[in-house]
Amino acid sequence: MSAKIFIDGEVGTTGLQIRARLDARGDVTVISLAEQQRKDPTARADMLNTADLAILCLPDDAARDAVAMIENPEVRVIDASTAHRTNPDWTYGFPELNAAQPAAIAASKRVTNPGCYALSSVAMIHPLVAAGLLPADYPVTINAVSGYSGGGRKMIESFEDKGAPDYTDEAFRVYGLSLAHKHVPEIQTRSGLSHRPLFMPSVGRFHQGMIVQLPLPLWALPGAPTAEDLHTALADHYRGQPLVIVAALEESSQMTGIQPEAANGTDELHLYVFANTTGGENEGQAVVMALLDNLGKGASGQAVQNMNLMLGLEG
Repeated sequence: MSAKIFIDGEVGTTGLQIRARLDARGDVTVISLAEQQRKDPTARADMLNTADLAILCLPDDAARDAVAMIENPEVRVIDASTAHRTNPDWTYGFPELNAAQPAAIAASKRVTNPGCYALSSVAMIHPLVAAGLLPADYPVTINAVSGYSGGGRKMIESFEDKGAPDYTDEAFRVYGLSLAHKHVPEIQTRSGLSHRPLFMPSVGRFHQGMIVQLPLPLWALPGAPTAEDLHTALADHYRGQPLVIVAALEESSQMTGIQPEAANGTDELHLYVFANTTGGENEGQAVVMALLDNLGKGASGQAVQNMNLMLGLEG
């Protein structure tokens, strides 16, 4: 008998993408509420406790409420909200984080799905901290741009619906100007940083796709590591991981630009190391860069990858 999956919040951006992926499979069965029951707490509680695995695609408070409704100890949960991403009682749903993470996810009853910006940032920072190249107390700066689907339904409407009250035709916007973006605690905790990174997100006039940048003045790091050192740490960390692809330095050195939509439609995370090799002593610079589909590896694709591990399924 196939596992029963309930997507609580299946009409949102992430929920719709997960539903489309699962409907194409024969090894799971998606169970759903009728439209008129979606806000009925009794009906939701019954569905949450009937499922083998529930995937929560909800705002933070609603996700916490959904978890509180679950009384059946056999129900397993993947939460795609921010609610539990720094909670030590929840397993972090980034299988490539370290060698032990896939088994931890497979054994867990409670898995928190990473945020798109955070997954990209953690994927770059964590291996460098673990390798001793980036001190845990280093003042990390992260710059990022995402397609507007990363902002959820309201932001999608503001870019697509001319009748929306906050409709905009702008090409580009920097936001998060309070420097308190909701992904910052997750990035700090899961990367192993001692201090909050300085994170500056932005959004462009394209539906999906994401680039996240980690600039590093090599001369300021202990031992003045080279770009080759950074690349080796990343390549070694992700060796054998089919979904995290570290570009060769030779490939990166020949590139003249990166298009944020280049990984769309995939569940891949591409990592690059770019470097300035023309400066003199104490002038070395590098930028580690991540490219992904924020709705793939950054959301629905990651949730399905975690589901496969938790249920022992191929995917």
